[in-house]
Amino acid sequence: MRRDIFQAIADPTRRAIIALIALQAMTPSAIADHFDMTRQAISKHMRILTECELVKQEYQGREIYYQLEIDKIKEIDKWLEQFRKIWESRFEKLDQLLATIKKKK
Repeated sequence: MRRDIFQAIADPTRRAIIALIALQAMTPSAIADHFDMTRQAISKHMRILTECELVKQEYQGREIYYQLEIDKIKEIDKWLEQFRKIWESRFEKLDQLLATIKKKK
């Protein structure tokens, strides 16, 4: 089954993993140290993130390091941008309304 990036980020653990490896590439063991779950559970989350191309694996000797794929995160940001514009428009209207109410007082 092919997952998309939005299914991947729907899970709070995977979002936490993304935030963690955004700072630096990490091994599965180092990632697992930050969570109260088995290494096997972390591996499942990493597999999903890898399938969705949100993270990539880099081999250094016998170690695997996971790092964030910034371009995929940009895809999410691009999708969210449409909503950001709506929210900003609504906040501007609210600011105008509040300014009008304040002037009347």
